[in-house]
Amino acid sequence: MTVGVGGRHLRARRPPAGAYLVAALTVAFFVLPLIGLAWRAPWSQLWGDLTTRSTTDALRLSVECSLAATVLSVVFGVPLAWVLARAEFPGRRLIRALVLLPMILPPVVGGVALFLAFGPRGLLGPVLESWFGIQLPFTTLGVVIAETFVAMPFLVITVEAALRNLDGRHEDAAITLGANRWTVFRRVTVPLIMPSLVAGAALSWARALGEFGATITFAGNLEGKTQTMPLAIFLAFESNPETAIALSLVLVVISVVVLVGLRDHWLAA
Repeated sequence: MTVGVGGRHLRARRPPAGAYLVAALTVAFFVLPLIGLAWRAPWSQLWGDLTTRSTTDALRLSVECSLAATVLSVVFGVPLAWVLARAEFPGRRLIRALVLLPMILPPVVGGVALFLAFGPRGLLGPVLESWFGIQLPFTTLGVVIAETFVAMPFLVITVEAALRNLDGRHEDAAITLGANRWTVFRRVTVPLIMPSLVAGAALSWARALGEFGATITFAGNLEGKTQTMPLAIFLAFESNPETAIALSLVLVVISVVVLVGLRDHWLAA
């Protein structure tokens, strides 16, 4: 009798036929552009398009800058997430909102803001150049900074959520045994949140790899210096659409690999 009631409740919670129809149309909305991309791809000359000097330079630059941005996101984002999750101080909500703002801010606006902060006439640009000889706009380092700006919030929000949901009994036990806070964080907390940390780092890397607006605004589109894959796709689409399609396929494949790799984490969330 209980099983029968449970079965009826389970069937009642299932979506009706109309919801399946709308869901199928929505899936088609996302899948059809990818099918169109694969359909128009120049498969016979794909390897040639991907091995040109400009393409390999753009791919190399994208990988190097996105990995550097991910490292910076982890180094600076994890302590920030720790503070936001565990510390109580005035204005914490405002700071969290400002840190996460690049997630919803138009990337071009982010690039303009970076230029006004670190450009030759910005808030810190003259100081960086006169004191340390560092110039960020239109340099490879500028690409890294732009990508870090838009990518770090993904790591911060992921790690902060993990820290908030973490069972604190293991940390309390380590403190009781005499470990200091840094030791507890390094040897107890970090291993416990490692799946979320890896997921946040992967999301940050994928976001940095696909960054366009902030990069082109702050660092420009200089071949071999600041031209990443998204910028190369934009430039190629105007003169050589087949090359743009080939480059787009590379980013699609990378994005799919990242999503599949994070599947278990999301399903468990």
